[in-house]
Amino acid sequence: MVRTCPACGQKNRVPIAQATGTAKCGRCKAMLPVLAEPINADPELFDEVLRDARVPALVDFWAEWCGPCRRAAPEVKAAAQEMAGRALVLKVDTEAHPQLAARYQVQSIPNFIVLKSGKVVNQQAGLVDKTRMVQWLTDAGA
Repeated sequence: MVRTCPACGQKNRVPIAQATGTAKCGRCKAMLPVLAEPINADPELFDEVLRDARVPALVDFWAEWCGPCRRAAPEVKAAAQEMAGRALVLKVDTEAHPQLAARYQVQSIPNFIVLKSGKVVNQQAGLVDKTRMVQWLTDAGA
């Protein structure tokens, strides 16, 4: 995945396996902060997470037109902040990437999936709060 250095603006390629830790900028050598926000995932990044992530991942399947999805967004962001360094949080736009939604039989959104070592540990449709998301990730070993 690509992370932008807050010190110099350089874009740095960071392997998913190291996404929950700190890394150094290739240009200025400043430390990149621990990832504490949801990652917009396309199929390539999603598959990289499935294959290489060493921590559980929460996936939020959403769409721009979905009111409950918009209400869930701050909760998803808060979960990503609370679980920084211990889990990954992905957002998959079902309009842009319907093949990912179909892969997990997502028929209503928002829909949340927790993945560990590439396998589904939990899946639930409907609006939930940050506390529930954090509990799912904790139960999955975060």
